[in-house]
Order: sequence, then C-alpha cells, then structure tokens
Amino acid sequence: MGTKELRGRGNWQTDSGAKAGKAEDAFLVAFNRTFQLSESANSGFVIEAKPRELKNIYENVQLSQEVLDNIYDPKKENPNKTWTHGIIPDYAIRNLKTGKTLYVEVKRQDGWVEGKEPKAGRGNAHERSCKFFTPGLLEILRQHGKLGDDFLPFWVVFRGDITRDPKRVREITLWYAKYPEHFFMWYNNAGEEPLLAHFNQYFRHVLLGET
Repeated sequence: MGTKELRGRGNWQTDSGAKAGKAEDAFLVAFNRTFQLSESANSGFVIEAKPRELKNIYENVQLSQEVLDNIYDPKKENPNKTWTHGIIPDYAIRNLKTGKTLYVEVKRQDGWVEGKEPKAGRGNAHERSCKFFTPGLLEILRQHGKLGDDFLPFWVVFRGDITRDPKRVREITLWYAKYPEHFFMWYNNAGEEPLLAHFNQYFRHVLLGET
C-alpha cells in the first residue's frame, strides 16, 4: 500500500472514530434520560461510561513455562514496567439494588447502501464484537455481571450504514444465531424509542432479577 493510500486510510479511520464517538454519546443520552425518570430511578438503574473493572483481566492469565520462555518479557528490560491489558466496554448498565450488570458496546460502522460500492462496508467493528462470545471472556463477564450462566451478559448496538448493509447484516445475524436479542440495529432515523423498547423487552427484567 502506497503513501497516498495510507494517508487516505488514516483519514477514513479518523472520520470513522469521530462518528463512532457521536453514536456512543447518543446512546448515553438516551439511557441517562430514561434512568433519571422517577420510576426508573426507584428501580435502581444507572448507566456508566467506560467501566474499568475489566481493564486488567489479562494480567493474571497463567501461561506455561514453555510459553513464557518463548515470548517477549518486557520486565527483563525494565523490572518496573507496567501496562494496562484488558477490555473497557463502552457502557455498563447496572441495577444498584440487585447488583446485576449488562455490558454494552456501541459499534458505529459504514456500510454498503444506496449510492455506494460494496467496499464501503470495510471495517471490522462488527467482527471485534464477537470477542464477547469467547469462552474465557464470557466467563469473566458473567462473574462480574451476575446475570447467571444461562444469559449472555452483553449487548451490542450497531449504528450507521452497517445497519442496512446487505452483507454485514447477514454476517451479524449468523454470528448471533440463537441470541438475536443481544444485538440491535439502531437505524439512523429511528430515534430513541426502538432502542429503549428493545432494552425493556429483553434486559430490564433480567437486571431486576425477575427471571
């Protein structure tokens, strides 16, 4: 890839990041407004941006001595070297009365829609959301979320043209098979009501402990 292409890629990533931030902000505003209502406040709901309890979950992963002998150890160069190694979801929706938590990722991504070429759907935000299905991470999320072993402790909300991309929508639908309620296509012109209705239908009662 040449210098010109790399420069264009950087601009695309910067623009995409700014749009993603706006999508996250819209999600936060919607739920903050809802949870500040008297009925919701009495139920103990709060939303927290960038929860930090998972920020170092990889630190205590045990590796065999054979693996340790074959990977880079930065502490050999600097014994005081420290780093953060974990995940920080976009949001945690918590119920303070029950101690239950649902982790949320808001993935804003471009897509193939009218007037665009298929390559407009480039990007891997939707692919990165699949990390929550991995056995080890899922176990840790369940420990912190306290929603039980039979319930996925995460919700992924997609925003932008990806929600109408005929290729990406099919990919996501297949990946989330048997768990369709754990992703939501928040269409650009839909407003807050469908988003909040999805939460109320599939997650509210679980966070309240009303199984």
